Parts: sequence; structure tokens; C-alpha cells
Amino acid sequence: MTGCEFAYDDGAYVLGALAPAERAAYERHLSGCASCREAVAEIAVLPGLLGRLDPAGLEQILPPPAPPRVPALLAEARQRRRRERAADRRRYALTTLAAAGLALLVGVGTAAALPRLVGPPGAQGTPAPQVSMVAMRPVAAAGPVHADLGLTGTKWGTEVTMRCGYDARTSYGKAYPFRLVARGPNGATEQIGSWLAAPGDDLSFTGATRFTDAELVSVELQKADGTPLLTYAVP
Repeated sequence: MTGCEFAYDDGAYVLGALAPAERAAYERHLSGCASCREAVAEIAVLPGLLGRLDPAGLEQILPPPAPPRVPALLAEARQRRRRERAADRRRYALTTLAAAGLALLVGVGTAAALPRLVGPPGAQGTPAPQVSMVAMRPVAAAGPVHADLGLTGTKWGTEVTMRCGYDARTSYGKAYPFRLVARGPNGATEQIGSWLAAPGDDLSFTGATRFTDAELVSVELQKADGTPLLTYAVP
């Protein structure tokens, strides 16, 4: 089976059966695919030959036509292409979710984020450190996320502990990527971590930033596009 996703579109293209958007995509593809160009060249004369046929004369010499095959073949080609593209979308979605999970485990950006579920003290055999938590403030109108933040200064920067909840509201019906960003001196920024959350989810993790407690200006919880939702100004 060929690995080209456009391998079954040559006939539909030559016969003018592709939708405008599909035709434009196929023509862009032809510039870089020799196999598809050859396939189109082999059947490019078909419309001209069909145009020369005299339907009245054919009716006199040919038996009654069988059910047309071209529409059925085109329909089958489109259906096969839909199935292949649906499979591609499913694979892409699974890859995206896996990448989001990996980002949650190892962090994204310059900072080393080490997310972990925070259980009760002694759950893993070692007493959990006590961190003073403060609520992050909404940047604009109340959004779908609320979070508490704790900062612990270290010799190498600042450890950041966060508890975040994604409200289960009817107006928010799907998972969405979020990220936590540290702001330092002179406008410098550093991403602490990112994650994917669905309505009703709760997340607790500990990450880190290179900014020391003297350098750290604020911490922001943002959408994936950089829109700030919550903030905490370091006193």
C-alpha cells in the first residue's frame, strides 16, 4: 500500500470531482510528488476522449449501459481517503496527548519542572515539606481555573509548588493546555511547566525556576497562547 495520502485522488482530480479546497491542496502536493504527477499524466487525456464520444451514436451500437462505475469508484476513493485521514487525526491526537503528558513530567522551556502528585505527609515514607500556599489572583474576569501557589527560595533559584483546579462548568466542555510562567528582572520570562486539563480536573506539582527569591517578580498561569488567567506578584 502506497504511503502517499493523495494516491487515490488522481482520477477525481482529472475528472474535476474534487472540492475546491481539496483540488488546491492536491495541486500543491503535485509540485513535490513525482508519483502523483505521473499518475495524472497517464489519465490526463481521459476528459478529452470522453468529450469526443457521441452519446446518440453509442446508444445505437451499445447494449443498455450497466450502472455507472465512475461515481462508485470516486465515492469509494473519497471514503477510503476519509478513513485514512481520520486515522491520521486519531494518531495526531494521541501523539499530542502523549506530548502533553511528557511536558507535565519533565517540564517545558528553560526551567526544569518536576511535577508530582502531592499526597498526604508520609504517603511515600518521607514527611512532605510544609509550604505556605497563597491564592493566585484572576487577571481579568473570573476564568475556569483557580490555583494556590507556594514559593521556596534555594541557592540555585526558586522552587514553585502549585495546586490548580479546572472548574467543572457547562460553558467549558473540553480539555485545554495551560502553562505556568515565571517573570524575572528586566522583563525576562521562564516557563516552569505545562499541562493539559479537562473540566473538573485537579493538579498538584512542584517545579523550579532559575530566578532567586530576590529576582522573581511574579508567577503567571496562562493559556497555551500566552493569555494570562491568574497571577501572583511576589512581595
